[in-house]
Amino acid sequence: MDKFKISLFPNISLIFGIFALMLIVFFLNSLPSIQKFGIELYTTNVWKAYEYEHEERYGLLAAIYGSVYTSVIALLISIPLSIGFAIFVVDFAPKKIKEPLIVITDVMAGLPTILYGIWGLFVLAPFLRDYIMIPLYKTFSYIPLFSYPPTGYCYFTAGVLLAIMVTPFATAIVRESYRMVPRIYKEGAFALGLTKYETTKILLKYIKPAIVAGTLLAFGRAIGETVAVSLVVGNTFNVHPSLFAPGYTISSLIANQFGNAFIYDLMPSTLFAAGLSLFLIGLSVNLLGLQYLKRWRYA
Repeated sequence: MDKFKISLFPNISLIFGIFALMLIVFFLNSLPSIQKFGIELYTTNVWKAYEYEHEERYGLLAAIYGSVYTSVIALLISIPLSIGFAIFVVDFAPKKIKEPLIVITDVMAGLPTILYGIWGLFVLAPFLRDYIMIPLYKTFSYIPLFSYPPTGYCYFTAGVLLAIMVTPFATAIVRESYRMVPRIYKEGAFALGLTKYETTKILLKYIKPAIVAGTLLAFGRAIGETVAVSLVVGNTFNVHPSLFAPGYTISSLIANQFGNAFIYDLMPSTLFAAGLSLFLIGLSVNLLGLQYLKRWRYA
């Protein structure tokens, strides 16, 4: 048994080594910009690229704000959809359509993201603009959430597109966990006279860890998406509370700027700093989720 444990050590070391190496690479490459701009690199919204280093000025606030904003929108849409879809497929869907529904969601999870991006650019954005954004803007423009004149390419469109993309992943985790709940729990609830709704509420409490895991997976998938988001988010250095305002995300910023970044002295380092912030945001969210699961396990 001891020899078997020792044989697993290289695998564990490799995984943690890759993780540590990634963090070190991002940190070291970010140092020039961090030393130059300090905390303002993450707290200001500015992007001035000049051929002389002393004139360059960068701030990543807009990209960080846009990444978190669009990911939260995606989660608020996708998690209820995932839970509802899982319940329907397991408990209520007729046998004839149950498997086709599962296959469709699995196929959606495997589609290339560029397909979602193109569809979002030419179909989703115009649809949301004409039938949701413009009516809301005309009626509720005095509310900050709807106060920006809609163009269709904005945080809201990016969030909805991300929700469509991440829902299959969250659904798969919640669905399989819900399906594996022992039947005796459901039969016991019905025997006590509980309704289907009350029984479902009890069963959902039983799979809380799976829901949290699905949320974490969805958040990580959403905040790291690049191509699809860059096509619909507007790609504007903007920090605005309105859902209809164009913006930027960290991933789309790196994708759009990295091609010509090496013309400038500090832009490559700034993009590495942006990647480092994305790394730390994802790590923080996952650690919080793991802490919640740990508390739930020993509650």
